[in-house]
Amino acid sequence: MRSERILVDGPAGAIEVMFDYPALAGEASARGLALIAHPHPLYGGSLDNKVAQTLAKTFVELGYVALRPNFRGVGASVGAHDEGNGETDDLLALLQFARGKPGLEAAAAAPVVLAGFSFGSLVQSRVARRLAAEGRAVERMVFVGTAISRGRVEDVPADTVVIHGELDDTVPLDAVLRWAEPQELPVVVVPGADHFFHRRLHVIKGIIMRAWRA
Repeated sequence: MRSERILVDGPAGAIEVMFDYPALAGEASARGLALIAHPHPLYGGSLDNKVAQTLAKTFVELGYVALRPNFRGVGASVGAHDEGNGETDDLLALLQFARGKPGLEAAAAAPVVLAGFSFGSLVQSRVARRLAAEGRAVERMVFVGTAISRGRVEDVPADTVVIHGELDDTVPLDAVLRWAEPQELPVVVVPGADHFFHRRLHVIKGIIMRAWRA
């Protein structure tokens, strides 16, 4: 995997983002883009979070170019936390940038994959809603530790992969099940896993791999 850390102009200023490219196919023949959103920035969330890294590495292995931005106020990203509103604008601006980045034209033309961990899942649900309003397709979504308690998480498509830890004491499993129930949305529960999936990162990867290859 080859990685490139760059700054992209966003609505509030610079957005720091890591581009991770498939090692063998390279960006020119990548199957698409996978946009990864990290956990809450006010509680230590960043693009270097282990779950965010696991999501990126998994999608790169599946042949995607993975984009891992830092939310506002994290790392070299400019601005202040905006409760998911400005963060949604930033992710949409990043997708717009990727569509014009040399070498990414083919990948960016395909429907994007949206993946988020914790607060990142809330933001991605809003990104998906905005893309749908613009008539732009999303290939599929992956939510890990869905942040039901941090604000309104929008309804998602039936094929969304929702992964949650049995012992999550940050976002209780019952809350996620109540959110998923009216959507008839399956939730993959990882036994013994906490919110940060300590010693369970490989399980996240396996679940996504099986979902994509089914």
